[in-house]
Amino acid sequence: MTSTSTSTGPRRRWLPILAWAVTRAVLLLCAEKVLVLPGPDVTSDISVIYRGWFEVLKTGTFPLDDVTWQYPPAAALAVLGPGLLPFLDYTSAFFVLVLLADAAALALFLRAGRRPGNRQLGAWVWIAGVALLGPTAYARYDLMVTAVAVAGLFAAARRPRVAGALIAFGALLKAWPVLLLTGAAVRGRRARSLWVAAAGTAAAVTLAFVSAAPGALAFLTFQRDRGTEIESLGALVFHVARHFGWSGEVLLNYGSVEFLGPGVAFVSTLAQLLTAAALGWLLLWRLRAREFTAATLADAAFTATLLFTTTSRVISPQYLLWLVGLAAVCMTARASRQALPAGLVLLATGVTLLEFPVWFGHVVASDWQGVGVLLLRNALLVAASLIACRRLWVSTRAGGRAAPAKDTPPAEEATASGGRADADSCASGACRPSPAAGGADPPRTARTS
Repeated sequence: MTSTSTSTGPRRRWLPILAWAVTRAVLLLCAEKVLVLPGPDVTSDISVIYRGWFEVLKTGTFPLDDVTWQYPPAAALAVLGPGLLPFLDYTSAFFVLVLLADAAALALFLRAGRRPGNRQLGAWVWIAGVALLGPTAYARYDLMVTAVAVAGLFAAARRPRVAGALIAFGALLKAWPVLLLTGAAVRGRRARSLWVAAAGTAAAVTLAFVSAAPGALAFLTFQRDRGTEIESLGALVFHVARHFGWSGEVLLNYGSVEFLGPGVAFVSTLAQLLTAAALGWLLLWRLRAREFTAATLADAAFTATLLFTTTSRVISPQYLLWLVGLAAVCMTARASRQALPAGLVLLATGVTLLEFPVWFGHVVASDWQGVGVLLLRNALLVAASLIACRRLWVSTRAGGRAAPAKDTPPAEEATASGGRADADSCASGACRPSPAAGGADPPRTARTS
C-alpha cells in the first residue's frame, strides 16, 4: 500500500502539467493555423492591429489617431513585448509570450493548491477554461493581464505590498483588475500596506508613461463613444428586432462589431445604468458584510468582475478569460462558496467558442442559430452573476454558511478573546474566520476590446 500511494502521488502532480501541455499544443496549432476552426481569423488582431500599434509605439508615442487604442498605458508593454524575440515574426513572438504567461499562471495555481486549506481544483479550472475559449485565448493580451491578477490575489494573504503593486499594475494593463480591490481590507497594518502599494504603484507607473510618451491617457476619451457590441446582453434586443423590421445596421466601430441605429443609444444607456446598479449592490454588500474568510477577497473579485462583464456594453470573447482566472482562484480555496458560478462560467466559455469564431457569421446575421447561441451564453453569465451575488452575500453575513478556512494565517487584528478578527482586516484573505462563520458574410472583425 505504501509503495502504491508513493507512486501515485508524483503521477497526480504531473497530470495537470500533462493536461496543460496537451491542450496548449492544440491551442498553438489552431493559433498558427495548422488546425483551422470555422469562422473569421482570430489572429488578425495581432498581425494587423497589434503590429500596427507596435510600429507606432516604437516611435515614442501612443497611437493618438487610432480610436481602437482603448487601453491604459501599461498595455504598451504587452504590445511591445514581441520585440524581445527578434528571431521570430511578431505574431509567433506574441504567442510565445502568452504561452509563458499561461505557464506562469499554472505554476501559481499548482503552488497555491499545495498550501493548507487549498486544493488543486483551481489549476484544473484554469487548464479547462483557457482551452474551452479556443485560439482566441492566445490571440489577445488578456491572458497576460489575467495572470497578473491571479498573482495579485494569491499574494494578498502573505505579501500585501506585492499584492497591491500587482493589482495596480494589472489595472494599468487593462482596467478591470481594479475590481480585485472590492473585498480588500480598509483597516489594519496589512490593509494599509496593500492600499499604499497599489496607490503608489499606480501613480508611479502612470507618471512614468505620461513622462515618456505623449498620449498615455488618450484611452480615457476613446472609450467614451463606444456603442452596443453585438455580443453584449443588450444586443439581444436588436438581434430579435432585426426579424421585425428594425432599420439599424451592423458595422465595425471602435474596434468591435456593433449595432448602430434607432434605439442603440437608449440600450447603451440602460447597460450603463445596470453597471451603476451593480456598483451600488457591491457597495451595499461591503457595508453589510460581517463575516470574512480566507476566500472572501477572491469571491468578491470574481463576483464584481462577473457583474461588470455581464452588464457591459461590450462582451468580447476574451473577457471570459478574466472570469476563468478569477473562478480558478476561488476554486483553489476550499472556503470559497463560488463553485456553481465558476461551473457556469466554464460552460459559458465553451459556448463562447461556438459564438466566436465558429458561428460568428450567424451572430452577425442575427439568424436564429446565432441568436440562440448568444442567448445561451449570456443567460449563463446572468445566472452566474446572480448566484455569485447571493452566495457572496450569504457567506459574509453574520452567521452565514461560509466554509471555514483551515490553517490560514491568523489576522494581525484578531482579538485575544474568542479569536474573532476585525472584518475589514480579514477581507484581504489573510485571516481565520470567526467561529460564527460556517460554512451574410460577416464583416472583417477587429476584436481588440
